[in-house]
Amino acid sequence: MRLQTKFILFAVFIHGLLGIFAWLLLEKNKFLFLGMEGLILCSVFITSQLYRSFFKPLTLIRAGIESIKDKDFSTKFMAVGQQDLDELVNVYNRMIDQLRHERVAQAEKHYLLEKLIQASPAGIILLGFDNQVEAANPAAEKFLGLSLGELQGKHVSQLPSEWAKQLLELPTGKSTTFRLQGTWTYRCHRAHFMDRGFQHYFVLIEELTEAILQNERQAYEKVIRVMSHEVNNTTGAINSILGSLAFYTPQLQEEDQPDYKHALQVAVDRNTNLSRFMANFAEVVRLPQPQKSPTDLHELLQNLYCLLQPEMQRRNIKLTWQLGERPLVVCLDVQQMEQVLLNVLKNAMEAIDTNGEITIATCLHPAQLSISDTGGGISEQVQAKLFTPFYTTKANGQGIGLTMVRDILVNHGFSFSLRSEHKNCTTFTVRFKEN
Repeated sequence: MRLQTKFILFAVFIHGLLGIFAWLLLEKNKFLFLGMEGLILCSVFITSQLYRSFFKPLTLIRAGIESIKDKDFSTKFMAVGQQDLDELVNVYNRMIDQLRHERVAQAEKHYLLEKLIQASPAGIILLGFDNQVEAANPAAEKFLGLSLGELQGKHVSQLPSEWAKQLLELPTGKSTTFRLQGTWTYRCHRAHFMDRGFQHYFVLIEELTEAILQNERQAYEKVIRVMSHEVNNTTGAINSILGSLAFYTPQLQEEDQPDYKHALQVAVDRNTNLSRFMANFAEVVRLPQPQKSPTDLHELLQNLYCLLQPEMQRRNIKLTWQLGERPLVVCLDVQQMEQVLLNVLKNAMEAIDTNGEITIATCLHPAQLSISDTGGGISEQVQAKLFTPFYTTKANGQGIGLTMVRDILVNHGFSFSLRSEHKNCTTFTVRFKEN
């Protein structure tokens, strides 16, 4: 039974007894009866005042509790002129002000944290207790190549193969570094935080590709510059000497002159090839930053096809087009992208050799290009090394073609991959930035 009900019942009981006592006095002494009636009226008045004094603070407290339960921190009470009650009102109002300020501060911090997570260049994946993806920021979506809708609810084991392997084996509080496609390098750190008494896990993903490529480039740039300088100086001097030796040809016997000329020409050709060989390496070092302009990729591909068509016909290679319905306009450096596409298409032709098919496909949303060939697959071991500088599987290769492709695409900010879906098909994919 509530305290308010008990007070009312007690007051009714007391005043009932007084009423009975007054009724008994009515038969004995009317003056005492009137005095008793006056006493009863005074008692009722005083009881009502006491009731209001006692239970009005409880009413205020009850209203305040309801406001707090409803998380309404805007309701405040006015002073009523009673000292005890006004002190209670002041305490409540100060508490409400503090709660409101803390809630606003918490909301602002949460909003700031959410914005920082969304804008962070590092990928963040929030995991549930059972290792299911609960949320991911745009950077994580980009790294994994999946949208938030595709990621949410998935178990870590259902992520793309290499990601699933690395994250499943990653213990809390530890970091791991791994490389995808021989180019994209990532460092992942798994940690946890407490929220409302429950432990939640998250994975922080940092892309180290640009820093590692920069270190690689600095390492081989100096070596190539020194080698190129020494080779050019040496071949230049040798060619000059060989040119001088050519003047002695008439002094030889007539039957010896052809062999002498041939020997000099072979030496000159080897020097020229050596100079060209070093020049190819120097081009990788001197690769400029891209000068981007809006370009119709479909038109660029058609122009390259005109250049390669005779060689494709000679090799009996069929080219299949699967282009988007509308022009695919991308901001890029035309000359550099021509080098990329020529290198990829020539590699596809060399992989096929003769009697095969190359498929060029584009997609508008998301903007991407894929070039597939039927020249046989590439083993996982080779795929991991293809974009490593100076690595090649060709007998006479230099290992700089795909290195240049990698550097050009990384400088453009385009992601790419080279995959063998099965033994007879290899696909090179470039994902462009949306304009």
